[in-house]
Amino acid sequence: MRKFHQKLKRYTKIFYWIFVFMITAVLLYLILPGEPKFKYEYQKGFPWRHENLVAPFDFAIIKSAQEIEEETAAQLKAIVPYFIIDTTLLTNKIKELKSDFDFTIDSSNSGKLVLFNVLKKELETIYTKGILQRSVETYDVLTDKTEIKKRVGTTVSTIGIENIYSEKTAYNKVNGIFQIIREEYPDPNPLLLGISIEKYISSNLQFDGETTKREISEATRNISPTRGMTQIGERIILEGEIVDSEKFQALESLKASFEKERGKGINSHMVSIGKVVLILTLLSLIFMFLYIYRRDILNQFSKLSFLMLFLTGMIFISILINSFPNLHIYLVPLAIFPIIVRTFFDSRTAIFLLITSTLLIGFYAPNNYEFILLQVIAGIVAVFSLNKMHRRSHLIMATLWVFLSYVLVFAALNLIHEGSILSFDYNMLKWFALSSLLILLVYPLVYIFEKIFGFISDVTLIELSDSNQPLLRKLAEEAPGTFQHSMQIANLSEDVIFKIGGNPFLVRAGALYHDIGKIAKPNFFIENQAMGMNPHDQMNYIKSAEIIIDHVRNGVKMAKKHKLPEALIEFIATHHGTTKAKYFYLKQKQENPDIKLDENTFIYPGPLPKTKEAAVVMLVDGIEAASRSLKDKTINNLSVLINKMIDQKIEDKQLDQSNLTFSDINIIKETLLNKLLNIYHVRIEYPNDNKK
Repeated sequence: MRKFHQKLKRYTKIFYWIFVFMITAVLLYLILPGEPKFKYEYQKGFPWRHENLVAPFDFAIIKSAQEIEEETAAQLKAIVPYFIIDTTLLTNKIKELKSDFDFTIDSSNSGKLVLFNVLKKELETIYTKGILQRSVETYDVLTDKTEIKKRVGTTVSTIGIENIYSEKTAYNKVNGIFQIIREEYPDPNPLLLGISIEKYISSNLQFDGETTKREISEATRNISPTRGMTQIGERIILEGEIVDSEKFQALESLKASFEKERGKGINSHMVSIGKVVLILTLLSLIFMFLYIYRRDILNQFSKLSFLMLFLTGMIFISILINSFPNLHIYLVPLAIFPIIVRTFFDSRTAIFLLITSTLLIGFYAPNNYEFILLQVIAGIVAVFSLNKMHRRSHLIMATLWVFLSYVLVFAALNLIHEGSILSFDYNMLKWFALSSLLILLVYPLVYIFEKIFGFISDVTLIELSDSNQPLLRKLAEEAPGTFQHSMQIANLSEDVIFKIGGNPFLVRAGALYHDIGKIAKPNFFIENQAMGMNPHDQMNYIKSAEIIIDHVRNGVKMAKKHKLPEALIEFIATHHGTTKAKYFYLKQKQENPDIKLDENTFIYPGPLPKTKEAAVVMLVDGIEAASRSLKDKTINNLSVLINKMIDQKIEDKQLDQSNLTFSDINIIKETLLNKLLNIYHVRIEYPNDNKK
């Protein structure tokens, strides 16, 4: 029956693996483009590494972005901007001028009449030409322009820029005439002292953005995206020939024409089969990696599901962004993927998954080799620069390092391709900067994934290690001796894990919470008892053992009630493994030799520790507690105690499921001896002085 259950469990696991990977394969198949892909890869400035290429069909040569830009600039320069002229403004100003003069035309007011007529004529001339609010130089739309188009309804006329007035120049012109007339006709001067020229000057030209924009749109729409044709059979490039700018544009044109016409005359079923094989190959690589190096991920549904969903999500976002013509695929913050995988798992897994996902995305990305090279380097830099994520500054520095990686590698590739820094596409900096800034989404994403999949990050571990956390505060108040013991275990375990390698944040948090089950009955544990008051004296050894062992079960229940992560619950459940409550077991055996003893009554429920961190806490917990009972804490006694207890754990097979090595065991023994000597202030023995 037991063998049947083992087989059933194994087959269930295999079915689960197949199910998860097949679902991932189906999702990727639906996400990835299904059309045939241009089979040639090439880079500007590099030799053509394929066979001689001739045109398989007629196609037009697409103009380069620079050519389109230059033609567009030429068209824009030729566009004459439109301005709307207000024809009613002149009439109103003339009426206002006549009202201000306020006279009846007769021979006694000849000077005043002359001045009015001159001013009226000058205003008519200026307003007819047009007045701008500011000088021509201040209008961006008039830069490098020699004329404008004045529009009144449907009537349009053209006038040179030099003939247009600003409000300032118009005022100066009219005011100059006004002063001359006043000098020639001094008689009316007292009557004209109140006349202010500036009140008759106001701009009557307003930029007509809508009409100008329509004119620009019409002109740019007529720009042809192609130049010339390549006939079928015409040579495009020879094997080994350098891909210069002209040949690169011809290849790009052929690729665009092929993608536009793709599918014609091609068996779509064969294309689908090829896509399926590619997806299954990469997923098989991922499975083999996990099976060899991280089988724990395969064995946990949440971990494997998270990796596959996250992988699929990043590929989906990349393909989606690449489908928008106004967005660049480098906008996708692909570096987030390895950072989060590194946060929950390890660097090796993060880098391997980064490479496989980048290879799959890169197959459909423009400039495949460049994309893969940039993303892999940026992702590796992100993983290395964010080895720890417990401070906000770490993430900011990682963002800067990723951005610098993008820029440096892109600049290097540009120098290789173009041979000049002048051709550097500075527009790419925008996409690199946005992609790098999006890495700051790591913190909220880590929090979301923790809640959904039950993971735990260094940031959360640091928060849980705060002694002001409700559960630790309760432990300190109700079981102060246990709290101090837990603090001591945390310090010792952290020192050990630094030496043998592991997560110091995890081991510290696990050590602090490993004995929280003692809160239920703190007085039954010696570290919390007052002198001479031991409740175990009033009960039998079996009952005492039951209470002591129950602190593990109570701790697990309490941890689940307070929603502690599973990673910390492991420390609570495994810190005694499946050992015996040895004191009560031996006392019961000594005092009741004739009674058959059920050993299971005195055994902790387990399970055994499965991680290096949990195994360290188990060892340190037992050794630290036992060291307190030593009457003579000498170097020799402590060394014997440490060796004896660790060897006993190995003999009892308590460390079989952990990944501790013999080298780790030796380091643990040495580290604990040094730390306990410091804690108990053990001094070396000085030789006797034989001199009298």
